[in-house]
Amino acid sequence: MLPTTQSAIVIAAAGGPEVLTEQDRWPVPVPGADDVLIEVMAAGVNRHDCNQRKAGPRHEPNPVPGLEAAGRIVACGANVPRHRLGERVIALTDGGSYAHYVIAPAELAMPMPDGLTWLAGAALPEALFTAWFNFHALMRLAPGENALIHGGASGVGTIAIQMLSALGHTVYATAGTPEKRRAAADLGCAATFDYNDPDLAEKVKAATDGRGIDTLLDTSAGAHLEADLAMLAMGGRIAHLSAGGGKTLAVPLRSVMARRASITGAFLRSTPLAIKKKLASELREQIWPLLGRRIMPRIEATYPLAAAADAHRQMERNSHIGKIMLAVGCEGPSASPY
Repeated sequence: MLPTTQSAIVIAAAGGPEVLTEQDRWPVPVPGADDVLIEVMAAGVNRHDCNQRKAGPRHEPNPVPGLEAAGRIVACGANVPRHRLGERVIALTDGGSYAHYVIAPAELAMPMPDGLTWLAGAALPEALFTAWFNFHALMRLAPGENALIHGGASGVGTIAIQMLSALGHTVYATAGTPEKRRAAADLGCAATFDYNDPDLAEKVKAATDGRGIDTLLDTSAGAHLEADLAMLAMGGRIAHLSAGGGKTLAVPLRSVMARRASITGAFLRSTPLAIKKKLASELREQIWPLLGRRIMPRIEATYPLAAAADAHRQMERNSHIGKIMLAVGCEGPSASPY
């Protein structure tokens, strides 16, 4: 019989990592008709979690953070086939993964890739969905086109580099330190750059033999927009992952029009479920066979669930490469490379 309460990390108020509190008798969620209940083995820590914590519990429907998890299905909604009970899955969740149990739409709880640990599996969903959504659904990356990722050593960046390279695209990345640039190069980048370089656009154009960048993923809330537009190929597209806390983007229209450029962006969490299901289907078909072979998450550190605040502190130092993880129902090293 399943428990009715669990241990979970809850955002008690808007603030720093210290507002993350462990609740020992938090309710175990009840799956809806089209949902599954997952016993969490591991969960990923993402920048969104830190932003949600800073905004406070009233800004999201679930005060338990966490957008991705790996674990076993232990209960199914009325419309979910019972044979899925016991299935090992990785899941994109609408919050709630910093806990021992989390619900997810059945279509977003996908089979654990062969050969991966719980921690490695839990490091994948948010990055895979984000990269696929932005490059393919929003920017319509076509065969033969290239890509540049600002923040290539981030959780999304490290997965996107491998994914796009495996699909045959030439990938470039920026990062703020030599160590991060080496990591991005080792993952498959044709060239890497310092995003603070005043000659960034010229160096990127030179690396592409004057072609420029077809698709550009910006994690910096438009901090490099002038250089981004200067390095774009004709018809190039830019997608933004961060709104910078509501920042207003001053766009030089002449540069946009001269390159027939497109600027877009989206919040994955608030994207309609129907779109997420479509993304899941496309990922299952085209990317799942590559996981564990051509695409492997890089995990910087792993913390126990009770130390989620320390995981947030490390995230906000911005010195990590790849993912920061929480070991929930599985054993994992504490705050050390995995």
